Amino acid sequence: MASLLAVLAVLEACASAPRTSGEWLAGRLSLSVAALDAQPARNVTAAFELRGDGTRGDLHLFTPLGTQIAAASWAPGLATLATADGERSFADLDALAIGAFGALGTSGTSGPPGAQVPLAALPDWLGGRAWPGAPSTANESGFDQLGWHVDLSRRADGRIVARRAAPPAVELRVQLDRADG
Repeated sequence: MASLLAVLAVLEACASAPRTSGEWLAGRLSLSVAALDAQPARNVTAAFELRGDGTRGDLHLFTPLGTQIAAASWAPGLATLATADGERSFADLDALAIGAFGALGTSGTSGPPGAQVPLAALPDWLGGRAWPGAPSTANESGFDQLGWHVDLSRRADGRIVARRAAPPAVELRVQLDRADG
C-alpha cells in the first residue's frame, strides 16, 4: 500500500493549470504524522484544489512548481486516486484515505473512526463547519469531530488546523487562498 509520501514524491505527473471557477477551494496543506512504533515521523506539504463534499468531489495535489502529483475523485460507491504510478480504485473515500495516507491507527491498523485522515469531512471543515456525517461538539476555537480538534480561530485569515491526539498524533494545517469558501 503506497503512502501519500510516495504520492507526493512523484514529480513526473502531468502539469495542470490552476482552476479559476469559484466552486474550487485552493490553498496549501501540510500533514504531519508523529512517529509510532517502527514508523518514523512523516510530513507532507502540497498545494491543493478541492471541490465537492463528502459524497462527491475532486481533490488535486500539486508540487510548489504547479505540477500535479495526485488527483482523487469520489462519488457514491467509488473513489479513485490517480498518480504517475497509475490509477487505483477504492470502495469509498475512507478506503482511499487509508490507501493514500496509510493506516494511522496504532501499530498500522486503521483504528477507531477518524483514525485515517477524514477526507469526507474535509470540504466541510475547510468551509468552517462540522461535517454533517458525524456528531460534533463546539468549543471556543472551533469544534471536535471524529477524534479530531478543528481549530477555526484563524479562519478569517484562511488558516485552519485540525489535530488528532490519539497515537500517532496527526496535524493537518491548511492555508486557504481565500477564506470565503
